Amino acid sequence: MTTAAATRQEKDLLGVRELDHTLYYGVQTLRARENFYLSGRCIGEYPDFIKALAIVKHAAANANHRLGLLDSARHGAITKACAEVIDGAFHDAFVVDMIQGGAGTSTNMNANEVLANRALEHLGEQKGSYGRLHPNNDVNLSQSTNDAYPTAIRVGLLLAHLPLLESLCHLAATLANKAQQFGGILKMGRTQLQDAVPMTLGQEFQAMADTVSADLEQMRTLIPATLCAVNLGGTAIGTGINADPRYQAIAIEELAALSGFPVRAAPNLIAATSDMGDFVLLSGLVKRTALRLSKISNDLRLLSSGPRTGIAEINLPARQPGSSIMPGKVNPVIPEAMNQVAYEIAGNDAALTLAAEAGQLQLNAMEPLIAYKLYDSIRLLSRAVRMLDRECIEGISANPDRCSALVHRSIGIVTALNPYIGYENATRIARLAQDTGRTVVELVQSEQLLSNALLAEILRPENMVAPRSPLTR
Repeated sequence: MTTAAATRQEKDLLGVRELDHTLYYGVQTLRARENFYLSGRCIGEYPDFIKALAIVKHAAANANHRLGLLDSARHGAITKACAEVIDGAFHDAFVVDMIQGGAGTSTNMNANEVLANRALEHLGEQKGSYGRLHPNNDVNLSQSTNDAYPTAIRVGLLLAHLPLLESLCHLAATLANKAQQFGGILKMGRTQLQDAVPMTLGQEFQAMADTVSADLEQMRTLIPATLCAVNLGGTAIGTGINADPRYQAIAIEELAALSGFPVRAAPNLIAATSDMGDFVLLSGLVKRTALRLSKISNDLRLLSSGPRTGIAEINLPARQPGSSIMPGKVNPVIPEAMNQVAYEIAGNDAALTLAAEAGQLQLNAMEPLIAYKLYDSIRLLSRAVRMLDRECIEGISANPDRCSALVHRSIGIVTALNPYIGYENATRIARLAQDTGRTVVELVQSEQLLSNALLAEILRPENMVAPRSPLTR
């Protein structure tokens, strides 16, 4: 009885190496795995990216088959292997680090080798039997790392951003629901952490909802417009060397059909191969959304501060005990976590920005870092938005009595009296209220600056929270 060999030999430019016979990756992936142990995050941990790599390879195989460059047997085996990876199989065979030298060659070869070895099995061959079907000659036919890899990054980001859009849409709806729920609760607005003028708690939450909705609409528009222009077919530097003149159009047609996105050829493949500006734009958009959510989180922490000695206009849902020494303390842990995610994303954007600037001539060798930071930022933000929505916003309740008490004690309502008693009188009343501890209403009444009826009308909530013509004296 013959037993299968425990190892197989593969060779490349640098020599021969032994690999465990069960491994789907080959010698070039092995070298990359040995060279780059940096982030501790391998490409297989980013399923959208791996699916996108397989989609690109599938599209290329289809194009090559249509052009008569790839026979039916090899085409069938390669596309069957691609379909398996797209469905989630063999992702554990994608083992190279997200941060790598070589402008993504290690990632591209990891995909070429895994797909080739799985395709060989579909042909009834052993892994490593590259005379029958080769990672470079067949799986990478009509391609270079420099067009296949950035195209896969773009398709993967198109896949990865969809959960982010969904989570932002749900968060905006949750905030809008809270705005409606809190619509009749009068409270003090604040600027520079000082009393300003009255508003409703509903207006405050609607502003949050509209902020999220605005970023959501920008993402829905800009991300597809930015990412759908691909350089597939440009090969090494964008000139299309070693590719059939018909290949680009066919490959992009196949890519659109397989991915479900309206991908199109970039207008200048040489520019598209070297320029990383689209990724900078996308990262900036993600960062802006994260920072806006961080600002909302700051507001939630302030508005819920206390519970006895702070603002305490709202209550955040209690999620865990807040102290190992102070009994009864509950911290705003969900907004705090959202803050930290925003800081991480801002750092990712800074690293990506430097990497995007670092390209020289016809290529940017720092593209692996750009991909790593973008995928991490989008995934982090998607998770953080869901957390903020479900674990915090949905459970927020208001303290109407506290809101009302702060309004009536505030000096800020004197602003509403400006058109009726004049700025000088209003300033004097404000200072007197501050010095004596008496309320603005009491002082205006005591000096008979306005009739009680007009004063009551001016200070009606609906008259203080929106523009209106001056009331009759």
